[in-house]
Amino acid sequence: MPGAPAATDAELIARVRAGEVNAFEPLITRHRQQVLAIAARHVPAAEVAATAQDVFVRAFLSLKSYRAERPFGHWLARIAVRACCDFWRQQKRLPETAAAALDGDQADWLEQVTRSAALEAFEKDAERRAATEVLEWALARLSATERITVTMLHRDGHSIRDIAELLGWTAARVKVTAFRARRKLRGWLGAALRKER
Repeated sequence: MPGAPAATDAELIARVRAGEVNAFEPLITRHRQQVLAIAARHVPAAEVAATAQDVFVRAFLSLKSYRAERPFGHWLARIAVRACCDFWRQQKRLPETAAAALDGDQADWLEQVTRSAALEAFEKDAERRAATEVLEWALARLSATERITVTMLHRDGHSIRDIAELLGWTAARVKVTAFRARRKLRGWLGAALRKER
């Protein structure tokens, strides 16, 4: 005889709110991959598991605030994006790497990107090792919200509307944050190239 159908998210949430703490475990199992995928796109690989755990702890502790106006997975995604943002806020600022410390491949790539002043070239070449290191150097200098906004928009391909919804911002705030972050990145890359010469 077939087993009973799996409980829906809404049923599990109701059980957790009624005091059945163990009913949260199937929610974790069901949404683990989604949360891990978000964390993997926004924090270093070594921090993905800890960030995902943090997301589920936050979700459990704030479950009473879940209004079910949107699917639980969407609400959880918002928590995940904010947890990634908080990760970068909590990081100590890495010591700035002088452009002179870049190796030949990195310096060549930096010169090419700065000369063309095209963010598109920056992203197309990001898979190259040297480009990835330069990208991380520059992104590390942005604020947590600028970093998350730029990576969601340009690397992950989210729309302005999606980012605004996930961060709880207006579309205008997303556009302004992305614009300022891109301007900072271009400025730092240009300054690094001038020091290299």
